[in-house]
Amino acid sequence: MMGNRLAMKRFVRQLLGLLSDLIRPNLSLFLGEGHVRTWLMALVVGLLAACASVAFRLAINAVQLLWLGTMSERVVSAARAVPWPVILLAPAIGGVVVGGLLYFVPSRRAGGPADVIEAQAFGPDRLQLRGGVLGALAAALTLGSGGSAGREGPVIHFGATLTAALAQWAKRPDRERRALIGAGVAAAIAASFNAPIAAALFALEVVFRRISAAALPPIVIASAVGAIIGRTVFGDFPAFAIPEHRIASSWEFPAFAALGVVAAAVSAFFQLTVMGFDWAVRTLTIPLWLKPALGGLCVGALGVFFPEVLGVGYETVEAALTQSLSLGLLVSLIVLKTAATAITLGSRLAGGVFSPALYLGAMAGAAFGQVATFLVPDLASSGTVYTILGMGAVAGAVLGAPISTTVMVFELTGGYAMSIALLLTVSIASTLSRALLGRSYFFLQLAARGLYPDEGVHRRVGRRLTIKDLVRPTGPDDAAVASGECLLTTHDSVEAALRAFDACGLERLPVADARDRSRVVGVLEQTEALKAFNAALIDAVAEEQR
Repeated sequence: MMGNRLAMKRFVRQLLGLLSDLIRPNLSLFLGEGHVRTWLMALVVGLLAACASVAFRLAINAVQLLWLGTMSERVVSAARAVPWPVILLAPAIGGVVVGGLLYFVPSRRAGGPADVIEAQAFGPDRLQLRGGVLGALAAALTLGSGGSAGREGPVIHFGATLTAALAQWAKRPDRERRALIGAGVAAAIAASFNAPIAAALFALEVVFRRISAAALPPIVIASAVGAIIGRTVFGDFPAFAIPEHRIASSWEFPAFAALGVVAAAVSAFFQLTVMGFDWAVRTLTIPLWLKPALGGLCVGALGVFFPEVLGVGYETVEAALTQSLSLGLLVSLIVLKTAATAITLGSRLAGGVFSPALYLGAMAGAAFGQVATFLVPDLASSGTVYTILGMGAVAGAVLGAPISTTVMVFELTGGYAMSIALLLTVSIASTLSRALLGRSYFFLQLAARGLYPDEGVHRRVGRRLTIKDLVRPTGPDDAAVASGECLLTTHDSVEAALRAFDACGLERLPVADARDRSRVVGVLEQTEALKAFNAALIDAVAEEQR
């Protein structure tokens, strides 16, 4: 008996030793990489971004109270009880104040998700706290005074800038700062829309554009914190009251696919109109402060006759879900809401595109549903089904985020029973919209600035890395180095240098001072440029795989 006990003790000690040898190095590596610290910071980030999101939403309601007399989101009902001069002038007055604020924003425009994507791709330092705070204030004034836009864009940018400032103050490395920025985005969305799952997926799908094992836990933690705070303040219920609905027949799926095609057309029309009006306003030679004022006046003029275009538009979306709008009004509002949003965003008023995309999808889906019900009344589902499908399809196509948009529509409406149909329409709309325009709205914005974060990590590394620190002084063997078209400057990127080496067929090129091209400061070796590029590329790829 005693021998058995001793043998058992030896076995247990050996087993514990083996487990210790296996677990200790993994646990040491895990702790050494700072994951626990990042998770704890994600709690703080979630709290900070969620409180900012709640404050932003309350600020919109407070501005709205000044001219509509209500803080609710039933803007259309309130506007019908207000004299028409108030409706005409409220957005214009808001535009005057926004125009004054823009002079204090370095970029002279309010930020949005495109700026967060840019920071994730090219460096978190591009997010500035002052721009985030002033942009959120401008958006609150815009939306509160009746501007036609969404609140998700400003709240994403606001949450990201607050998080970037906190991470910079804490002196966190870039990899950790990127993860925390994603956490800030998720928390802000979750608090504003009561959609924590979609918020986490949006941060990964749109901001990170990949599933990162290292970024997922802090993003989920922050999203959960944001949802708890949002529900504490605004209540735990879907954003829209949805009547009972179901899919009537499997024979309807061809109709759902056709709705995806219609949604792609609506999405492309919306994006082209917004980008086109933005370009047109840039050509106007008028003071910066006057552009938002004129834009607000135009939106107010539309709102006098069609108050449905004012603000975020959730009351009108709910009316479409309950089949309270005529076919003619539904089609008209697609055009009018697109015009109002294009005027709002193009004139430098602040806001996002998610809520307008939901709105347009609801109008298109409800109109499509009315036609389908008229043509095949025995097979067609209720109009609510088509309205929900349209919301997801247009929003997914505009944002370029089919998965997170699908989940967000589920969470906003509680319509989980239509998962297959919604995935079908969203996938078709997103694919066709990308085939027509090449990119989603946020990446079209970045392309207009000459930025292409969707081109791959190698292009981003090549453009971000400059040759300034790779230049060596000229020596006696460099007298015959070519110049002219093969002359580089200290501000050139490694990508530009590698193209020059290839075009000139040389292994060494002269480098001039960027401020004085007549003064050659040194020589760049092709091998040095390749070495620096490869090292930076390895680091970037390793970071993306974490």
